[in-house]
Amino acid sequence: MATITGAQIVARSLKQQGVEYMFGIVGIPVIPIAIFAQREGIKFLGFRNEQSASYAAGAVGYLTGRPGVCLGVSGPGMIHGIAGLANAWSNCWPMILIGGANDSYQNGQGAFQEAPQIESARPYVKYAARPDSIARLPFYVEQAVRSAIYGRPGAVYLDLPGDIITGSIEEDELKFPPRCPEPPRTLAPQESIQAALAALKSAERPLVIVGKGAAYSRAEDEVLKFVESTGLPYLATPMGKGLIPDDHPQSIAPARSFALQNADLVLLIGARLNWILHFGLPPRFNENVRVIQMDINAEEIGNNVSTEVALVGDARAITGQLNAELEKHPWQYPSETTWWTGLQGKMRDNAATVEPMLADDSVPMGYYRVLREIRDLIPRDAFISNEGASTMDIGRTVMPNFLPRHRLDAGSFGTMGVGLGQAIAAAVVNPDKKVVCVEGDSAFGFSGMEFETAIRYGLNITFIIINNNGIGGGPDVLDPARIPPSAYTPQAHYEKIAEAFGGKGYFVTEPADLEPTLKEALADTRPSIVNIMISAQSQRKPQQFAWLTR
Repeated sequence: MATITGAQIVARSLKQQGVEYMFGIVGIPVIPIAIFAQREGIKFLGFRNEQSASYAAGAVGYLTGRPGVCLGVSGPGMIHGIAGLANAWSNCWPMILIGGANDSYQNGQGAFQEAPQIESARPYVKYAARPDSIARLPFYVEQAVRSAIYGRPGAVYLDLPGDIITGSIEEDELKFPPRCPEPPRTLAPQESIQAALAALKSAERPLVIVGKGAAYSRAEDEVLKFVESTGLPYLATPMGKGLIPDDHPQSIAPARSFALQNADLVLLIGARLNWILHFGLPPRFNENVRVIQMDINAEEIGNNVSTEVALVGDARAITGQLNAELEKHPWQYPSETTWWTGLQGKMRDNAATVEPMLADDSVPMGYYRVLREIRDLIPRDAFISNEGASTMDIGRTVMPNFLPRHRLDAGSFGTMGVGLGQAIAAAVVNPDKKVVCVEGDSAFGFSGMEFETAIRYGLNITFIIINNNGIGGGPDVLDPARIPPSAYTPQAHYEKIAEAFGGKGYFVTEPADLEPTLKEALADTRPSIVNIMISAQSQRKPQQFAWLTR
């Protein structure tokens, strides 16, 4: 029987466990893993920084339900990859970080790039291990994949010493475990289903909130059926957008603050009462709000606000249970109520406030004018990767999503710099669709060199930079003696990065040039950069509450 190396075993095990995508930067000792991963049919993309590679791996986990892999060398390479571990930990996305490590017999000797890697990863992972032998590598890979996708999804870490990677064993001494099945879709007790529906029927001002947990669960058909059969108003969290098309008549997104503040009962479907939903607390919520909470993780129940009815389990399965009960005992919230009247009136008022900003042809331009043009031109089925403070916050309200899992942004961790890595992940997983990466100039700067990665692999991504000269806006002219902490180089021509790598770049300052420029860029199936200058004073429309409700 032939011998087989540790690198071959790892690659084969990953493939057998359903891993299809790997991102990273190769070097000693991990380069053989990348080579054999390609031979096994795993798609490997070489990145320019492990941070972006790790963000891509987490996004793949969200988009596919099987973890993406970030591969990094020992020491600094692995440490850079912790950024993506933390992002996946916060978002509850499955991913695997594989870090090379010094040869095991050199531990404690001050080996090249020796570092406490398992200890560094552990706060952000569900599982961290260093295989104890080459023969047990398949066991550890299966356990890592299963840990990443079972229960509440999350990140895992495998620490691979160089002598494990390059060592060999007789192939007949190996046992490859079968592919771990898809996670079981756990159900709620029937009495909880009945209690949830009874609570909904007793509410005067009910509201459904749909989160990215429902999107991860692939619950779009069940949630749409539930919303339409009950006639309830619903609100999507940023990455819950598109689970039901944003233009659905029961979406009350333009009245978000009014809805949260006045709802007397909230049904959470795969959404957490964290900072994104203002912890479920006053003044953003009614102090007496009742909560029906659907979550995969029992420990999440009752977090920040007491839960009246707990629905612990899989969002798709439990929403299906609600639908089955409604088929037996139909019920619909009336379409003519003071609650619906108030929501619709607030949506009209907010639309009237924003409309002049969307149509404003002033120079320099504002956020709303630019985002409106992007909204009107991108395909309905486009993936949107959106980051940057105001660029992301306003982009969420202006650019709709119509399909589930088609929006990627800074997420629960509020991570800046995820845009390019997540856009690359979306393009690799969905090569037949346009990916539009819309970000501020600050956000682009975190990982702008990954444009070269996108061009190298010929990915169908249009990068759009909304440039206001800095973080929250910077001056048009810098005083070298006193440069503000938030300022970047004024009028920076980021689009020339595209030209450096063989792509096409565009620089836009006038509203009249937006439509023809964006049309040309979006029609190109290779990466391009559209750099759009806006006013440093451009802001969101006036908000009822301060950010984070301080």
